[in-house]
Amino acid sequence: MLNLHQLHLLRELAHRGTIAAVADALSYSPSAVSQQLSLLERNAGVPLLERSGRRVALTPAGANLVRHAEVILERLETARTELAEGREVAGPLRLGIYPSAARALASGLLVSLRRSYPRLEPWVWEVDPADAPDALRAGQLDLALTHYYDYDSGGGEVHAPPVEPGIESRAVFTERMRLATPAGSTPAPDDDPVRRWRDANWILPTPGTLCHTSVTRLCETSGFHVDSWHRVDDYDTALGLVAAGAGVAVVPDLSAQNPPPGTVLTPLPLRRRSEVAFRGGSAAHPTVEAFIAALREALPAEIHHGKAP
Repeated sequence: MLNLHQLHLLRELAHRGTIAAVADALSYSPSAVSQQLSLLERNAGVPLLERSGRRVALTPAGANLVRHAEVILERLETARTELAEGREVAGPLRLGIYPSAARALASGLLVSLRRSYPRLEPWVWEVDPADAPDALRAGQLDLALTHYYDYDSGGGEVHAPPVEPGIESRAVFTERMRLATPAGSTPAPDDDPVRRWRDANWILPTPGTLCHTSVTRLCETSGFHVDSWHRVDDYDTALGLVAAGAGVAVVPDLSAQNPPPGTVLTPLPLRRRSEVAFRGGSAAHPTVEAFIAALREALPAEIHHGKAP
């Protein structure tokens, strides 16, 4: 008989790639994970994994079983959601929030949740959007506020990121990204608001993040490659450096509500779209709507109504 816990481990292996990564995410030893997967193979009656030294790959039968596991685990989430309908929103709620939103919204979010649901116990974890799907699938998070960047091509279409297996989401708010430049600086003459700053020092997010990718792609679209010794993920710090004349930076509306004196903000053809992500099958869970309502209450009015300056 197939074991639900072992199916969960197999799905984690499919997404994380190594037994060590699965063990680390779920707080098991690698040997315990390997033993459980061996038991699953024995019960399945066919090889599910191909082992080569420390490397492990799914066989075609293993990959097919993972597809079934996704469906089974989603139905389990649906059952949990139905059991929660009509019950008081209470107990622990593990929330993942990307860092810039956590700085701007976390305190207001917690106040709103505790006021509306006194028996709810929300916990906040700063998490990069790229790491949120794995954390949700593993059960480390219940809900996550994530984001992606959408380039305005003039046609009004939205370029959503690839669908993550086992993860669903709901849109919450959209921000315009802005180019922060030092007041009084004289850029190269150009009709393109990005290309005219091609010779400036750029204050970039850490490589490997969605934010870094969005800025470098924005510059490539304007016809130049950007690089810099500045590596700053905190938008308040980036704005302070801009005001000090250290360079230019791309910031979202959420972090540009009160820019320091000496900065000029120019709207860009780039938007950041934020979503609440959750495990497939839990879209109707009462905590999803509670989280979204609290987020919207915590948002600055300009962003909530889509009228950021």
